[in-house]
Amino acid sequence: MTALPCDALVDPFAAEAALLARLDALGIGYVRHAHPALRTVEESRALRGTLPGAHCKNLFLKDKRTGFWLAVCEEDRAIRIPDLARALGAKRFSFGAPEDMGRLLGVRPGAVTSLGLINDTGGEMRLALDAQMMAAEALNVHPLHNEATVAIATADLRRFFAATGHAPVEVDFDALEAQARAAAPAPGA
Repeated sequence: MTALPCDALVDPFAAEAALLARLDALGIGYVRHAHPALRTVEESRALRGTLPGAHCKNLFLKDKRTGFWLAVCEEDRAIRIPDLARALGAKRFSFGAPEDMGRLLGVRPGAVTSLGLINDTGGEMRLALDAQMMAAEALNVHPLHNEATVAIATADLRRFFAATGHAPVEVDFDALEAQARAAAPAPGA
């Protein structure tokens, strides 16, 4: 594997330092919070306390026709992956392989983050964002590993995406959740 700009697979803390240096160079402010390794949304809720801002859930997805996608939504979203695929013009999503995640985002499973787009220098990733989440003042994301969280102003995160060459697609996740509720079987059915 060729060296990535922030190779968190080799040294996650050096990768974080390089990432934070890039944020500093872009004039993007952040607040870093260290914590034990978090692998799931449930673990995050249990350990984070009262960190302000929206907390993100990340889905590393693959579609044969449209390629790789990173879908980022509020952590408590209940959506159906086929509905998301239709909203993004994909035929059928599957979860991407850990090897592809490492190659494209430079992270391991459990540490997926939109900041991993710094490693997608070939522009293979497409980014889908929860439109309602993006209305929050700040977002909490992992800095290429899951032993810390950085809070970044949403406007600054948009600037980061632009600096990495990624133009996000905003998706109405409220509508996707409504579709999921409407498709769910009635209780007792």
